Amino acid sequence: MRIRLGIIGLGAMGTEMAEVAYRHPDFQVVAVADLNPAAVERISVRYPDVSTDLDPSRLIEDARLDAVYIASPPDTHASYAIPAMSAGKAVFAEKPLAVRFTDGSAMVRVAAATGAVNALNFTLADRAAAVEVGRAVDHGAAGTVVGVDLRFTFPQWPRAFQRDAHWVAGREQGGLMREVGSHYLFLTDRLLGPLTPAFSRTRYGSGSETSAVGVYTAGEVPITVTGRVTAAPETYEWILYGTKRSYRITDWSRLEVSDGGPWAEVALNGPHGNEHTRLTTFADAMRGQPTTLADFAAGLRVQRAVEHFHAS
Repeated sequence: MRIRLGIIGLGAMGTEMAEVAYRHPDFQVVAVADLNPAAVERISVRYPDVSTDLDPSRLIEDARLDAVYIASPPDTHASYAIPAMSAGKAVFAEKPLAVRFTDGSAMVRVAAATGAVNALNFTLADRAAAVEVGRAVDHGAAGTVVGVDLRFTFPQWPRAFQRDAHWVAGREQGGLMREVGSHYLFLTDRLLGPLTPAFSRTRYGSGSETSAVGVYTAGEVPITVTGRVTAAPETYEWILYGTKRSYRITDWSRLEVSDGGPWAEVALNGPHGNEHTRLTTFADAMRGQPTTLADFAAGLRVQRAVEHFHAS
């Protein structure tokens, strides 16, 4: 039986997920909701068989739904996820989990109390490059991990595809560490364990951070994070240093390896990892199967790591 899905938030990610879910054999998109009438009208024209609403609370109460996907701004996640889980619905949400610790902690508590299936849409949960590095760490191919570096640069923030999401540019909910850094901090947490902050320094412009530098540890492994909005190409880089081999992921999906010599690109086989594959995994989780997706508890650990930048 197909999973009856409701979608809250019809910005860039919500619209993309609606398109993917509408074609997905495991899902039936039953209803969508957004506070923006233009966004709702756009989906209504494209998918006339899908119910639309300007009030996300009514969607949560819809008894037809088995699951809710939440792509609204981060400070609304708890207000939608908690009643949805309490109503017996599974919840798949965009990251970050929340921006207030009280909200994130409440989401984790309710998920545990209700037993609701819960997951966050971290891109690197199933991206082939990240899966391959995880395999290398687990099987000892990397040797002893001695450090991890995360580096991001942006010539402008927000990025072009997010310009209509005004909250992304703001200090309260947006910024490059919540939007981008969280994905790579999640990967680091998954491979090495919870991250303990040691130092951070953040500078702000008229909105969100223009530069952020942080140091963490996972056990005895040092992790450094830098992010800047500056006159430089858009760059996404995550490097894991091992005593046998080191691994570098760039541009989300390109993997290179070094044994002390030049970086050499790794040919990756199998699924690339995308919104379709993560929806498939979410469906598997709802059917009681193991999942590679991050749950809300993992999301809360990442939230604590990210918000350390904004507490400095």
